[in-house]
Amino acid sequence: MDQSKLKGVILHGGHGTRLRPLTHTGPKQLIPVANKPISQFVLEDLKSSGVEEIAIIVGDILPEKVQNYYKDGSEFGAKITYIHQKNPGGIAEAVCLAKDFVGTSPFVVYLGDNLLKGRVTEFVKEFSSSSYDAMVLLCQVENPSRFGVAEFDNNGNLARLIEKPKRPPSKYALTGIYFFKPLIFKMIRRLKPSGRGELEITEALQALIDDGYKVAHRFVTGWWKDTGTIEDILEANRLVLDSLQKRINGVVEDTHSIQGRVAIGKDSVVKRGALIRGPAIIGEKSTVSGRVYVGPFTSIGNGVRVERGEIENSIIMDECSIEIDGKITDSLVGAGTNLSTNQKNPKGYRLVVGENSKIVL
Repeated sequence: MDQSKLKGVILHGGHGTRLRPLTHTGPKQLIPVANKPISQFVLEDLKSSGVEEIAIIVGDILPEKVQNYYKDGSEFGAKITYIHQKNPGGIAEAVCLAKDFVGTSPFVVYLGDNLLKGRVTEFVKEFSSSSYDAMVLLCQVENPSRFGVAEFDNNGNLARLIEKPKRPPSKYALTGIYFFKPLIFKMIRRLKPSGRGELEITEALQALIDDGYKVAHRFVTGWWKDTGTIEDILEANRLVLDSLQKRINGVVEDTHSIQGRVAIGKDSVVKRGALIRGPAIIGEKSTVSGRVYVGPFTSIGNGVRVERGEIENSIIMDECSIEIDGKITDSLVGAGTNLSTNQKNPKGYRLVVGENSKIVL
């Protein structure tokens, strides 16, 4: 085997407590953004960068949903191995579970709930041909105390990596994309659980730095999103839709119903009298009736029936039915949900609804 060819490790565990009730019925990484699971963006990024052997570390929240979706990876041009993490014990613990899968190869770890504009291709190429023992990707953020944060010495080299500091030494956060040689497993074995009860990857990287190993850093350009909250997911949806290309594969009864960049999937129908203002996306086998307005930055999944109402800046997942007097905005509606109203006074609604719900407003 070519030992310079990177393998990939996607972390797909965690409890996603800030995303409940959506994460009661599946892992957070399968929540769709622009009608595609967040972790699929990660998988496609790795594949397009030449990383084809990939391990997905699954947690204890319906891991079978992950396996049922990605299967053996062949549909995505990859070869997938599944590794089960019984209890969430931190990123470093999850990385260590991939030791046998990695073998003697260098590898890239990519958090499955991260979205990055652009690709990691250039970083994969650089690390594959370098003598670095590790490399981290950093991004400037407004609120670095939410993340692992980098501190630099006077020469601009990495001096320290600190997990969620109260007083961040810089505005450069770890993006959740890490490049490693197998040496990292030795460092992880030395760790003790932090105050959060986890093995921190920042401490493993710090051990590499302190022992004099080569730890490089690079800055990502464009945007990066850690989709840990409802607000983060809605913002990620906006960012992805902002680069959407117009694509009409379904039936639009009146061309005046479409304004701006709108993508409509196969076997979907937009009835005369509806108005869809982009950027917006509608999946396959969905129906939008003539009494509906779909506003910008809205994603409507597959098999959705929207009979009445207004929807804006929201994600409506597969197989939902919506018939309301009023407006849904800034909302996430789980798959299989039925939303209706029994009142005549139009109102606005901001909702986070789990799967297979029935709500009469």
